[in-house]
Amino acid sequence: MSPMSQPVSPQPRTPGRYPTAAPPPALIAARGERPAPGRTFAQPPPAAEHQSAHAALICVAAPHLAVSAEHGQLNGEGMEGFYYGGRRVIARCRLLLGGKEPLPLQGRMMSARQARFTATAPTTVGTGPDPALVVERLRSADGTERVTVRNTGGRPVRLPLELRLGTDLAEIAAIAVGQAGHELPASVHGSGLLWSAGNLRAAVSAEPQPDTRWAQLGLLRWDWELPPGSERSVVLRTDLVRTPAAAPKGKAKSRGRSRKRVPGPVSVLAAGRPPRLWRGARADGDDPRVVALFRAGLDDANALLMSDPAAPSDLHLAAGAPWRCALAPADSLRAARMLLPLGTRLAAGTLRTLARGQLTGPGPDAGRLPGALRHAGPYAPPSCSGTEATLLFPAVLAEARLWGLPECDTQQLLPAAERCLTWMLNTAGEGLFLPDPAPDGLYRCEVQASAHRAALLGADLLDACGGDGGGALREWAEDLAHRFQEEFWLEEESGARPVAARAKDGAVLTHLTSAAVELLDTGLAAGGRPAVGLLTKEQTEQLCRYLESPELDSGWGLRSLGQGDARHNPFGHRGGAVRVQESVSAVAGLAAAGHEEEACSLLHGVLDAAASFGFRLPEMYAAEQRAGGGMPLPHPAACRPAAVAAAGAVHLLLTLAGVRPDVPAGTVSVRPLPDPSLGAVRFAGLRVAGEPFTVRVSGTGEGEVEEVSDGVRTAVD
Repeated sequence: MSPMSQPVSPQPRTPGRYPTAAPPPALIAARGERPAPGRTFAQPPPAAEHQSAHAALICVAAPHLAVSAEHGQLNGEGMEGFYYGGRRVIARCRLLLGGKEPLPLQGRMMSARQARFTATAPTTVGTGPDPALVVERLRSADGTERVTVRNTGGRPVRLPLELRLGTDLAEIAAIAVGQAGHELPASVHGSGLLWSAGNLRAAVSAEPQPDTRWAQLGLLRWDWELPPGSERSVVLRTDLVRTPAAAPKGKAKSRGRSRKRVPGPVSVLAAGRPPRLWRGARADGDDPRVVALFRAGLDDANALLMSDPAAPSDLHLAAGAPWRCALAPADSLRAARMLLPLGTRLAAGTLRTLARGQLTGPGPDAGRLPGALRHAGPYAPPSCSGTEATLLFPAVLAEARLWGLPECDTQQLLPAAERCLTWMLNTAGEGLFLPDPAPDGLYRCEVQASAHRAALLGADLLDACGGDGGGALREWAEDLAHRFQEEFWLEEESGARPVAARAKDGAVLTHLTSAAVELLDTGLAAGGRPAVGLLTKEQTEQLCRYLESPELDSGWGLRSLGQGDARHNPFGHRGGAVRVQESVSAVAGLAAAGHEEEACSLLHGVLDAAASFGFRLPEMYAAEQRAGGGMPLPHPAACRPAAVAAAGAVHLLLTLAGVRPDVPAGTVSVRPLPDPSLGAVRFAGLRVAGEPFTVRVSGTGEGEVEEVSDGVRTAVD
C-alpha cells in the first residue's frame, strides 16, 4: 500500500498554527503508546471559553447550533461543534488534504443559519507560490456541511480527502465551564459513523460513499483525481437518535396478557424548522446602516424561532445562542412585543405557549408564570423573571389586539390574562406595591412601572372583551401612581430622580440605574388616547434629564449602572454594561415624551454600536464614554444572537416611523421621529389588521402612509 493511501496521523501542534485535538485512543494504541486515562476534548479555562464563544461564528436554527472558529476546522476545542437542544452532536470535524490541513483564508457568516469557510491546500514544490487547490466548507446550523475541493491549477491532482470526526455528546452547560465529556469510540454506520452514550446515538452520514476502513479512528476517506478546473464535493449530515429507556425489571407478565409495544428509536432532529416569518418586511433608506441593521435583526429573529412541541403551530423566540437556546418567558414575551408591527402571529404563539404553563390551583402563586431568578446588579438581590413575564402577559395581549390580533385569539387568551392580573392584585395587597420576588422581595421601581402598565392595558382589554374588573384595575393603578410619586421619588441638589428600590422596612436603594426607562413606557389606552402616566409631567421631564446624563448615557447606549458609582463595572451584567433592551425602550420613551433630539442621539449611539458588531447586536456590551475615543467591547457571557437584541434592533428603527394603531377603532396614527442625519427611510411589509402597511419618513420628519388596509383610517402628525 502506498504512503498516500495510508490514514494520516494527526499533525502535532506547530507555532503559528491553530491547535489540533489529541489523537483518539484507538490510534494511540495502534502506535504502541499508552493512552492518557479519561481523555477529554481540549478545553480552555472558563473565562477563555466564554470569550472564544463570542468570537466564534455561531450559526443558529433554534434549537440547532453550529459553533466554529474563523478557520473552519472543528477540533473539539472550546465550544466548537454541532448542537441540538443543548447537546453537542459532533465535536470534531477536521479536514485533511493529502495528509495536511488546508491554509485558512476566510471564515464569514452567510446568514444567521450558515457560515462559509475558504482555505487553500499547501503549495506543491515546483509549481510556484500560487495555490492549486481551493477548499470551501458551507456549514449550516441544522447539522449539514458541504465540502467542495476545486482544482484551480493547470495540472491534474490525485490526493486523498480525509475527515476526522468525533464527539462526546456533552451538555452545553458542562462545556461552558470547561467540563466536556470523554471522546466516544466510533463505529461504522451505513455511509458514515456512529457514536453511542446511554440512550443517545449520534450519527454522521456522507455522500458520496466514503472509505470506512478506519471508522474506529473516526476517519472517513475519499481518494480523488481532479483534472484542471474540476471540483468534487462531499455532503455530511448529522443525526441524533434517542432510544427509549428500557422498562424497569419487575415481575414476569402472566401468560395470555398482551405485551405493550415498546417504541423504537426516535430521531430528535427529524422535526422540520418553523416557517420563516416576516418575508415581506424590509427597510430602505438613505443611510445603509438602517437597511443592514433591519435585515440582520430579522435574520437573527427567524433563526431563533422555535415551535411548542405541544402545539407546533405556536411559535416563540428562543432567548439566545449559545447559552440560552430555549424558551425564556420574559425575554420571549418582550421580543414578541417589540415585533408586533410585523404581525401578531409570534405574539399569539408566545402567549399561548406560556398560558399552557401558567401556575393554577390554590395558593399564592396561582396565576403567575414560572420563571427563574436572575442577577439584578451589585446592590439588589436577584429578581424573578416570572414576575416580569406575568406582568408582560396582559400588556402584550392588549397591545396585540390594537395591532389586529383576531378576536378569537383574544378571547382564547383572555382567561390567562385575567389570572395574571388577579395574581398581581393579590400579591400587591393593600400595600399597592408589588414585591419581586414575591412575597418578601424588594419593591423595585421597574416592577411598579410594569404593574401600572399591566393594570391600565388590562382594564381596557377587559372592557373591550366584556370582562369584569376594568374599573377596579384603573382605580388600583391611580392609587399606585399617587403613592409611587411620593415614595419613589428622590429630591437632591443634583436633581430629582426615581428611587431604584424600596425594602419593606422603608430602606431605599438610590443608585443610578437605566431600569427606570420602564417608567416612560406606559403604552396606549384603547382608542389611541394616552394612558394615565405613573409620573407627573414634571417628574417625567426630570426622568428624561436623568436618562440623558453622561452618568448613564455612554454615547453607545445606556449603562445599567451610573458611571460614577463606586461599584460600576463596564462589564457588569446590570452593573454597568449597556443592555440593548433598555436603550431601545429609552429611545421610544424619550420620543413619546417629546425629547426627540435626545432620542435621536441615543438611537445613533446604538446604531453605531451595532455597526461595530457587524450589525448582529449582542444582548449587552461594555462601553466606556464615547467622547474618550473607545469602542464598544463584547461581553464574554452575552448571547449573540439574542431575542431581545434582534427584536430590539427592529423596534429601534421602527421608532423613526412612530406607528400607533387601534385596529378595533379602525384607526392608525403615524408620528415620525425627525432625524435629518439619517435621511429618508421607508418601511414595507409591516402588518396592521393583518394587512400590509407601508410608511415612508422623509429626512425632515414628514410621514407618508403608502399602503394600508381599506378599512383603516390614517392620521399623520
